Amino acid sequence: MFDLSGQVALITGSSRGIGYAAARALGGQGAVVVINGRDPAALAQAATELRGEGITVHALPFDMSDIDQAVKAIDEVLKTVGRIDIFFANAGIQHRELLLSFPLREFERVIFANLTSQWALGRHIAQGMASHGYGRIVFTGSVTALLGRQGVTAYTAAKAALHGLVRQWAAELSESGITVNAIAPGYIKTELTKNLWDDAKFTAWLQDRVPQKRWGVPDDLASALVFMAARESGFVTGQILAVDGGMSSTM
Repeated sequence: MFDLSGQVALITGSSRGIGYAAARALGGQGAVVVINGRDPAALAQAATELRGEGITVHALPFDMSDIDQAVKAIDEVLKTVGRIDIFFANAGIQHRELLLSFPLREFERVIFANLTSQWALGRHIAQGMASHGYGRIVFTGSVTALLGRQGVTAYTAAKAALHGLVRQWAAELSESGITVNAIAPGYIKTELTKNLWDDAKFTAWLQDRVPQKRWGVPDDLASALVFMAARESGFVTGQILAVDGGMSSTM
């Protein structure tokens, strides 16, 4: 089950962290992976490592926040790979500041990167999927869209809207053979959360709050993604799967 041989997967934000683990997992199941990041050097290093594991990789540097650049880059790689069967929209940014001092320009920047650009690029890829009658789209949501937390007002707003987009797209794209789902990570050790896992007080709070008493790691999300990307999950769409060690299920 979950054999992805012959399929092509595009993973944004995949030179490290969750995206890299996702590329490794999808490639390990036989998919050709197209990895993406803003730093060409970091992306090249990630591609070399994945190829060392026998995975077929194409490196595609672009910034998700530059929609025109992103669409152009994807259209260019399509000339080589032919189509995209799986799209994992994982790239995102964060700005941490309390609501009453949160700058409007930062709110707009985070919303654009985490919602608007996801919508624009996802729609572009969905058009190609629809023409082939098949596709798997998975967004990176967040447990903060389910449970509020201080200091992440823009990120929470973007991810909550993204969860709504998943349900809306499922309603619109199902007849085209496309499923649309999201993974809502809890607190995962990545570069985006480094300032938190460097904070001993926060880690102590997290271990007390999460039933599994630990931080998540990128590989914790990989198996959930493989399931959502596989043909076998064809009757699963419009769903948000929390991968958070039980955090959002307990008081």
